Amino acid sequence: MTAFATARAWSLGATLVAALTSVYAQSYPITPTQRSTAQQVAHQGIPENQLSPSAPAQYTVKRGDTLWGISGMYLRQPWRWPELWGMNLSSIANPHLIYPGQVLYLVRSNGYARLSTTAPGGEPGVVRLSPHTRESSLSELALPTLPPHLIEPFLAEPLVVDADTLSQAPRIIATTDKRVLMANGDRAYVRSSGGPLLETGSGKPSSYRLFRDAVPLKNPVTGEILGYEAKYLGSAVVAQGETQVLGSDGKPLQASPATIDIVKSKNEIRAGDRLLPSPPPQYLSYVPHAPRNPVDASVVSIYGDAAVLYAAQNQVIAISKGAQDGMEIGTVLELISKGASIVDKTSPKRETVQLPDEFNGYAMVFKTFDRVSYVLITTAARGVQVGDRLQAPQLR
Repeated sequence: MTAFATARAWSLGATLVAALTSVYAQSYPITPTQRSTAQQVAHQGIPENQLSPSAPAQYTVKRGDTLWGISGMYLRQPWRWPELWGMNLSSIANPHLIYPGQVLYLVRSNGYARLSTTAPGGEPGVVRLSPHTRESSLSELALPTLPPHLIEPFLAEPLVVDADTLSQAPRIIATTDKRVLMANGDRAYVRSSGGPLLETGSGKPSSYRLFRDAVPLKNPVTGEILGYEAKYLGSAVVAQGETQVLGSDGKPLQASPATIDIVKSKNEIRAGDRLLPSPPPQYLSYVPHAPRNPVDASVVSIYGDAAVLYAAQNQVIAISKGAQDGMEIGTVLELISKGASIVDKTSPKRETVQLPDEFNGYAMVFKTFDRVSYVLITTAARGVQVGDRLQAPQLR
């Protein structure tokens, strides 16, 4: 490669990094607490005894890696991502700018360790790319916190409402061919239920989600109802809005139903099911972090089939703390299995003994409502059930 070509390559690389930094600084903001933690750690690194015993001296980031996975590779607790980021604060302006091909070096000195993109005593790590043509967005270059396919299906599904929201939402009243059950590709008719008419036009939503059966979510400790979880059925688009039918005196008599097309069905859809506007798109990358304050939450429900008694890794659960309790997207919590109450059959008196609670794994918040949050179980040694506790991660 000629000197001109080399200079041009470095220039293009710098331009790309600058563009990425600008994009991700807006899309994936870093909280003041995370930045403060990173800046403190950046001065000296972290004690070596806090590293994972199998932390590699050198690692090349691969396609398919995640921030959670790389954090777990280097640290005993993957949720301590800000500290891993801080170990290389001077080289990585934003943790979401770690991308495939980048080389990470673990530098140990005086009992402390730092992560760097510069080889010890050498030049900064070079990302080698083979010349080829492809189309990709900037978001495809950065590593996600968790594999997107684990969270994407749930971003639009769980819905927690109050007692009246679903009952006042527009409802399906009929189909074009008098079917009892509807699915993807079917057309249906909808009427309002005391709320605004289902209309089309500027400023009106055109995409809706379909729900049924608002089930109360109860705090397993106090019995208090925290909200109502509606069962997600599918999605629809409005083909034609509701219109008012006027009487001879010019006053409205009734509304002519709206027409919708069902574009996605997860479950069978029928008359009486309700429509609510689809939420805006969400970013799929989250910075894992410990909660700012102590947490004492409980598992309220296991999302999906009500007959399931135990949840496992990569499943979703609802917990008894929400946005008003300080839960944020990316908050990592410890799962604590509730100790069973047993009869000591080895004792002549057959006393009842309460077994101790046990650490079970970690879960990360990805969707919050006022008093309820949905979390993804990232690791679990045993099944998670309703009533199990969650707390801020502890150093172990």
